[in-house]
Amino acid sequence: MKERQTDTATMNERNKSVRTGTAKMKRNLFILSFILPTLLLYLVFTVYPLFKGIYLSLFDWSGGSETYNFIGLGNFKDLLHDDIILKTIRNDYILVIGKVIGFMLLSMFLALALTRFNMKGSSFYRIIFFLPNVLSVVVVGVLWRYVYNPNLGFLNSFISLFTEKKFDFAWLGDKWSIFALLPPAIWAGVGFTIILLVAGILSIPSSLYESADIDGASQWHQFWQITLPLSWEQIQTSVLWIVMTTLNGSFVIVTIMTFEGGVDNATQVMGSYLYLNAFKFGQFSYASAIGVLILVLSLITTATLQRLMKKETIELT
Repeated sequence: MKERQTDTATMNERNKSVRTGTAKMKRNLFILSFILPTLLLYLVFTVYPLFKGIYLSLFDWSGGSETYNFIGLGNFKDLLHDDIILKTIRNDYILVIGKVIGFMLLSMFLALALTRFNMKGSSFYRIIFFLPNVLSVVVVGVLWRYVYNPNLGFLNSFISLFTEKKFDFAWLGDKWSIFALLPPAIWAGVGFTIILLVAGILSIPSSLYESADIDGASQWHQFWQITLPLSWEQIQTSVLWIVMTTLNGSFVIVTIMTFEGGVDNATQVMGSYLYLNAFKFGQFSYASAIGVLILVLSLITTATLQRLMKKETIELT
C-alpha cells in the first residue's frame, strides 16, 4: 500500500514538473517571438554593416569594381598622413565640447524654470522647446542657412540695425565657421535634454526642498546640494547622448549648411569627409577606415566620460 502511494506521489511530481517545463517553454517561445524580429533587424542593419566596414577598411576597393586588393593597415597609415583628417577630428570635438556646454547650460536653466521657478504655462513651453526636435535635419539646415545669409539673412539684418553700414559678414564662409554650426545644432536638439532634466527634477521629493527652505538654504545652495546630485543620472545620459549623436551625426547639418565642408574644409567633420571619400572620390575602403576611426573615437570618448562622470547612486527612502 505504501509502495503504491509512493509511486503515485512520484508520478504526480513528474507530471507537475512536465507541466511546469512545458509552461516555461511556451513562455520562452512567446518572449522569443517578440525578441527575434528585433534581433534580426539589429544584426542585419547594425552588426553586419559594422563588421563589413571593418573588413573593407583592410582593402583597396573603389566601390564599383569586383576586385578587392588586400592592403592590411594601409588605409590607416594614410589616415596618419592626411591633414584633413586632423582638421575633421578637431572640428568634431569643437562641436562636441560646444554642444555639451551649450546644451547643458541652456537645458538646465530652462528645466529649472519649468519646475523649481514655477513658470506659468510650463506644459505649453515644454512642447514649444521640444518642437525643433521633430523637425528634419534638412529643414533645420536650410532654415539656418537663410538666417546666416550674408545679404538677406536675419542675423546680419538684425546687427545692421545697430551699425552705420550694412553688416554683411559671411558666417558660413569664414575659417571659423565651424562655430556658426553650434547655434542651429543646439536649437534643434536642446528640447530632448530639457525633457530628460525636467523628468529628473520632478522625481526629487519636494520634502527635501521644504526642509532646505526651513534650514534657510538659498536657491543656489539647493541647486548644488539637492537638484544637481539627484538628477545626475539624467545629466550623464544627456551628455553621452550629445557626444554620440555629434560624433556620428554632425555630417548631415555640415553637408546641408556648408555643402562639402566649407571654405578650406573649415567645417569638415569625420562623417562628411567619409561621405565625400565614398560617394565623390570613389574611395570606399578609405571611407571605411574613417568609419572605423569614428567608431574607435566614439568608444574611447564615451568610456572616458562614463568613468569621469561616474558617481554613486543616491537612493531616496
